[in-house]
Amino acid sequence: MKRCLLDTHALVWWWGDDRQLSPAAKAAMIDPENEVFVSPVCGIEIGIKVRRGDLAHLREPLLAFDAAFAADDFVHLPVTFLHARDAGLLPGDHKDPFDRLLAAQALLEGLTVITRDPQIARFGCRTLW
Repeated sequence: MKRCLLDTHALVWWWGDDRQLSPAAKAAMIDPENEVFVSPVCGIEIGIKVRRGDLAHLREPLLAFDAAFAADDFVHLPVTFLHARDAGLLPGDHKDPFDRLLAAQALLEGLTVITRDPQIARFGCRTLW
């Protein structure tokens, strides 16, 4: 059993049945033995892109965010003070606070991040793509 945390693009591509989602990522997401977590970070990032018009087609899933990922048996992973603190303290000059927060959540909770972004692994967390 794997415990995984979705990067935003993985969730977006899952919802859109996009071919950019790797076979390994998709397999991990549909495996009933795995726990797949979704961070509020995804809500923020998708919301920003919906507002800008980049992901307008995701307005409805965004408005029903909890129900949308619960329908896929994904689990909400709240952001805690410890997640935020560790995100700020992670080494390196990577400036994306969303990536930092996902990495901190993964490290503190022992999760593998489903992401194609190689920057996430530089924080020391496990990744899958």
